Amino acid sequence: MIRPRELSTSLGLFAARTPTLPPATHTNSYALGGRDVLLVEPATPYEDEQREWIAWAREIASSGRKIVAIVATHHHPDHVGGAALLSKELALPVWAHELTASRIDVPVARRLADGDEIVLEGPRDETWRVLHTPGHAPGHVCLFEPRARTVVVGDMVASVGTILVAPGDGDMALYLEQLERLAALDASLALPAHGEPIDEPTALFERYVTHRKMREAKILDALRAACASQGLDAGVAAGDLVPTAYDDVPAAIWPLAKLSVDAHLEKLEREGRIARTDRADSFRVVG
Repeated sequence: MIRPRELSTSLGLFAARTPTLPPATHTNSYALGGRDVLLVEPATPYEDEQREWIAWAREIASSGRKIVAIVATHHHPDHVGGAALLSKELALPVWAHELTASRIDVPVARRLADGDEIVLEGPRDETWRVLHTPGHAPGHVCLFEPRARTVVVGDMVASVGTILVAPGDGDMALYLEQLERLAALDASLALPAHGEPIDEPTALFERYVTHRKMREAKILDALRAACASQGLDAGVAAGDLVPTAYDDVPAAIWPLAKLSVDAHLEKLEREGRIARTDRADSFRVVG
């Protein structure tokens, strides 16, 4: 792995080892801007990686560029594990959405909101538009530069592994809605937190939506078939749907798949297509 990497004269990437979900092992941080610079994702909690991250940031500053702030796309540990130390060592403010600020033990100097614009002056000024994109996490934000058609996508999509939408933090309906919003940007480059930068990402956003809708259909079909074949007036437990709904993935992944099943079931329940029964974690099809 080459790091840091310069993707262009105004775009750098540093992949740091983090406690993320496999198969990913690293979280990407990005340096945005040709003179004024934003650092995105203060990710790593590991001391050796933090030292390398700080050296990367200081090298940027020593080249005559001015680092303005550190942005966290959301509150998950593999994205903010170094926020406190990196902010302190570099004397930089942390910026994040209000719903992220309330979930991390780090002072947030600026609350980012949907539609905010961050202007970075340079040889070519850049205006990064804040997109509040909940679904994976309540306070998740993306950053979009319309002239360059570049979007920082955090954990909305990845080029290695998949994205987990789990109950609690996750909301499947919002996630699908925001993926469709990202697809409508017609971006030419997406910068994910995990894996390589993604050229022409619209097709990937659309594939994610299609895949999730396919999975939801399999979950609903599995629930309908189980209720019909077993005559379970009391409903079917969510965990019993996993082997059928995820029969195309290794069984070792089923514990994580159960979280996705739960997220889809929550969505289907809110839409009135299924109903929860008296038994815990048990559902039936409506109608």
